[in-house]
Amino acid sequence: MTGGLESALAEASSPSWTRRARAGRDLASSADVPEAAEVLLRLLLDAEDTAVTRRTAEALARTGTTAAVRLMALALVEADDSRSDWLRTGVHDARVAPDGVPDVVEACGKLAQDREESVRRGAAEISVWASGTSH
Repeated sequence: MTGGLESALAEASSPSWTRRARAGRDLASSADVPEAAEVLLRLLLDAEDTAVTRRTAEALARTGTTAAVRLMALALVEADDSRSDWLRTGVHDARVAPDGVPDVVEACGKLAQDREESVRRGAAEISVWASGTSH
């Protein structure tokens, strides 16, 4: 594991919401690394602060990989209504950014064939958010 990844993994357990949110942003590009994926899922469902949920979802949406979107789909099926609203807001924030999130819809399409029904369900909802047809 690289020093940057280890540092971000450590930051994810900080009592500071800003440090946890930064960890989510820093780990997003490593969504396919099992240790990072586990921590990212926890950050998406952060019990302490919805800003962590929002910023981590935005970072994952900007990454746009299938692994990143899969984590958001898994979080979505576990999230309560409030948390799912903040997940959607994070995707929206990424979508309206100048560079947008063109890969998210494509990743959701790939996840439509995932072996887990919950991932397929979550990805279908995220696809709607990312395409801008609902918010």
